[in-house]
Amino acid sequence: MQDEKIVELYFSRDELALKETEAKYGKYLFKIAFDVLADISDSEESVNDTYLAAWNSIPPNKPTMLSTYLGKLTRRISIDIFRKKISKKRNGSQYALSVTELEDCVKSTENMEEEMENKALGLAINDFLRTLSKESRVLFVGRYYFCDSLKEVARYAGVSESKAKSNLFRTRQKLKDYLLKEGFEI
Repeated sequence: MQDEKIVELYFSRDELALKETEAKYGKYLFKIAFDVLADISDSEESVNDTYLAAWNSIPPNKPTMLSTYLGKLTRRISIDIFRKKISKKRNGSQYALSVTELEDCVKSTENMEEEMENKALGLAINDFLRTLSKESRVLFVGRYYFCDSLKEVARYAGVSESKAKSNLFRTRQKLKDYLLKEGFEI
């Protein structure tokens, strides 16, 4: 079923929207959740919470790219679940690994007072990404936004794992320098 039709089902409050969403995007959403959580049951919970969040937010929202909209919901929900888990124990998920790799570029922000700085940081990182080559940008976004493994990002960027690893290392160094130049504390 086309995304427009699925969104129309949400707007008419037809529960078929949930079944169609699961049929079309269930595996995609599970992959996003699993890359963050590295746990099957938590990933299933995240995907189910995504369906509920979509039901509660469409309407009033009317996404033009349903896959992107659902992916963002899943990622946000998965990160929230991860944060709850991480407060209890460290986890070996791709999210944990990618966050650990970025720790020396971006200072830790755990209190609400830093929310505005986080938004400015996000804008600065977006500006930085625009300066990168397509290959470097694909690797960086795949690794640190989608939390894909090094092997996966290398595969879809069409490079070897060692090239991807060294590219990501150099990109993190460039990001660190860029953020320092922009006045962010590291």
